[in-house]
Amino acid sequence: MRARQPRHVPGRETGRANPAPLERLARCFGLVLILAATWVEPASAGQSPAERGKYLARAGNCISCHTAKGGVPFAGGGRVDTPFGYMLSPNITPDPETGIGRWTSDDFYRALHTGVEKNGEDMFPTMPYDFYTRLRRADVDAIYAYLNTLKPVNNPVDVNHLNFPFNMRWAAGAWREMYFHEGTYVKNPTRSAEWNRGAYLVEAAGHCSDCHTPRNLLGSIEKGRDLSGALVDGWFAMNLTSDIVTGLGSWSEKDVATYLKTGHAPDGTTAQGPMAPVIRDSTSYLTDEDLASMAAYLKSIPPDSTLRTGREAPSPERQRGAQLYTDNCSGCHKSQGRGVKGVFPALIGNEEVLAANPANVIQVIDEGIPSGPGHPGMPAFGSRLNAGQVAEIANYVRSNWGNEAAKNATPAMVTKLREENAK
Repeated sequence: MRARQPRHVPGRETGRANPAPLERLARCFGLVLILAATWVEPASAGQSPAERGKYLARAGNCISCHTAKGGVPFAGGGRVDTPFGYMLSPNITPDPETGIGRWTSDDFYRALHTGVEKNGEDMFPTMPYDFYTRLRRADVDAIYAYLNTLKPVNNPVDVNHLNFPFNMRWAAGAWREMYFHEGTYVKNPTRSAEWNRGAYLVEAAGHCSDCHTPRNLLGSIEKGRDLSGALVDGWFAMNLTSDIVTGLGSWSEKDVATYLKTGHAPDGTTAQGPMAPVIRDSTSYLTDEDLASMAAYLKSIPPDSTLRTGREAPSPERQRGAQLYTDNCSGCHKSQGRGVKGVFPALIGNEEVLAANPANVIQVIDEGIPSGPGHPGMPAFGSRLNAGQVAEIANYVRSNWGNEAAKNATPAMVTKLREENAK
């Protein structure tokens, strides 16, 4: 249910997991798509946060996604077609009624970093927060500062036009359970500062892989096929690995940087389709240093490389646990186990969940919790779930979202506790 956003594609692009071609960047539902233009501190040390944010917003091509055809820049309404229907991008001007005028910097960061909106709802993955989660807080804050310098535009947008059931928030939450892994980009200490800056731009900000990698039936990146090319909006986003025949193997770093700057390459390749406006409105504005860093990183990617490091394909066990959690628990405890403050407890870092012995978790799932002053009850699931399913849910909540308790709940343990309770 990851809605693919139309972007990236020239006759032969450059960009590999995230930023270079910065095309689909502009095709996101959510808040703002951004391309943090540097990993190390930018040379523009004298810039204000808003000035820095303007550069990042330009680099991320936010204007393309968040502007309707013929509409006011950043006021939303841009259409994003997906295999599951379409979305209209939201208004991200600082209008208090229809835009982000009432959003705090924390609200904005949470949306980009975790995929959760100001109102606590899961964002639809047409907004590629699974890439933006890698952005540094300072860069997200800079974009927020810039957006708040824009003229407020009152423009209500009905964003959700996905087909059932993909238009439901629980479906967005289910996608997060299966495929989202939160975490800011971490430098590779064995690589140069230039390489790390390029990696940050490509993997975190530009999310090139978002367009240049095939997706499964639910719209998630296909493991092991990163940047091998994919069909987007009727155009084929090209292979960005160093494959000598179909990829960037014959391009030099200078060729890659020049293409991103001008849309032209020495072999005659010219940016076409959705990639053309990306060059025009975004990458052509990046500094030569940033483009060189991106080119260096892209050229380091071997053919058939797997870029989504740290994002292992879900195991069958995890998939079952995620589905059981989504069906039975996420309505209250929300995706990623974050809960609802003051109402439903978070499962992340919860000491009962993380206890050495999983008995308490099993008991709560199986027997429920009665309501009391100041808190709602929790229904018992023992009558609808078998012992194996209860054990799988217990192990899932104990070992996901950063929880690292042992997955030691077993069907036999559940059965024994049930027998004891029956007495």
